[in-house]
Amino acid sequence: MAGLRTRPPLSVGFILAENFTLSAFSLFVDFLRLASDEGDRSRPIQCRWTIMSSRQTAVKASCGVQINRDSGFLDPKNFDYIVVVGGLLHTGPQIDDETNAYLAAAARDGVTLIGLCTGGFILCRAGLMKGRRVCVSWYCYQDFLSEFPDHRVIADRMFFVDGNRITCSGGAGTADLASFLIERHLGRAIAQKARHILLLDRVRAGSEAQPHPPANDEIVGDERVRRALLLMEQHVADPLPIAELASRLSISPRQLERLFQSVMGVKPAQHYRLLRLRYARWLLDHTDLSITEIALDSGFADCAHFSRKFKALHGFTPTDARTREKPPAVDHEPAMPTMPPPNAHLAAMRIFE
Repeated sequence: MAGLRTRPPLSVGFILAENFTLSAFSLFVDFLRLASDEGDRSRPIQCRWTIMSSRQTAVKASCGVQINRDSGFLDPKNFDYIVVVGGLLHTGPQIDDETNAYLAAAARDGVTLIGLCTGGFILCRAGLMKGRRVCVSWYCYQDFLSEFPDHRVIADRMFFVDGNRITCSGGAGTADLASFLIERHLGRAIAQKARHILLLDRVRAGSEAQPHPPANDEIVGDERVRRALLLMEQHVADPLPIAELASRLSISPRQLERLFQSVMGVKPAQHYRLLRLRYARWLLDHTDLSITEIALDSGFADCAHFSRKFKALHGFTPTDARTREKPPAVDHEPAMPTMPPPNAHLAAMRIFE
């Protein structure tokens, strides 16, 4: 038996989608690398990772970096986890038929499949998430609902374990998931060591809220309004003038006003302000930032203006919000996201008229 490679305590296979997210992949791999050996020596002793692909050519990340495979598809039972790293959603097929077939075979063998970033979309398209909860980023929430209206989606936590399926919202949540798996297989001390080397001061549980909550809960049918809402979410700290929003959508400001009145029942500026105030409330409840910092992060020029608008919406000041009793953390499975009743946002909007 001398010379045969024995299976380490943690073995992970990676499948990279076309235009995959490099940060999600690299964070996960670096956690494995640091957990696998002493110090920063990078020997695959405690962990082994393999990049697999159906083709011999490199796979390109969304940033343009290309990654070569280590091998074709290996026996799924060689792995504790097979991680599908997703990325851009609307640039053509993410994986081919051979990869789909391999994932289906791995599922039949009972291997745990992980959807990283938009990897959850890939697992859903392959029919491998039926009856399972799927965790996605708040940023991709509407895209997921549009494509998979019958699936059970979670967009308010870092990652979610549903039996032998794990889905992760991506971004920095990848580090939390990798740390969770390393602690599960190798122990807390090794997971902690990897976090410290990567200068991550604490691990977040999968149930913790994503750093940016979904700012808009309504399902919006008009593509132009959806794009406007997305631009608003991307520019919370530095609000875009309504004329700039309209220009980016290739319509006039008056057209944008009419669209919002028709679809949302309010003016775009009113909705934009409510979005920023909702984000500010989330920061008050979930971070230790000062009220001045929160005002700036929410796109308000000064603390006094922010406090006035916040009180008009909630009936109490930001300072009062900090002293109000917070609800206890929930450690059980989350309830399914619910949509507000039609036009539930209108009453809140009227304070800005």
